[in-house]
Amino acid sequence: MKKQKKNKDLWLNQTDIEVCCLYLTTAGQYRAVLAMKGDFLIYAPSSEAMAALAADANMPFENSPFKKCQIATFAQKEYQAFEWQGTQALRHKLTADQLAEAISQCNAKAAIEVLLAE
Repeated sequence: MKKQKKNKDLWLNQTDIEVCCLYLTTAGQYRAVLAMKGDFLIYAPSSEAMAALAADANMPFENSPFKKCQIATFAQKEYQAFEWQGTQALRHKLTADQLAEAISQCNAKAAIEVLLAE
């Protein structure tokens, strides 16, 4: 079976990645960046092949373990623009409540504290 080549045109610039933002991969996985420090970040991943989020939807990270990775690794996934809360964009800013919900759903509070203390 031939391995599918990654489309580097769909990768993010590392400077485009922000804390409190929601991204969508071409595999249909939502990713919320919860914290960043140095070369690393912690994010909440949803399941793949998710249906589009409604404007008032709960965050889609329930029972999903948080991930820690290098910012460069996070950027090297294929991302796509998506519509959410009436705006079409590559990234969408989360409200404080949405960020808190995402952190709670994937139980990332302690990991974020450790990352920020490093």
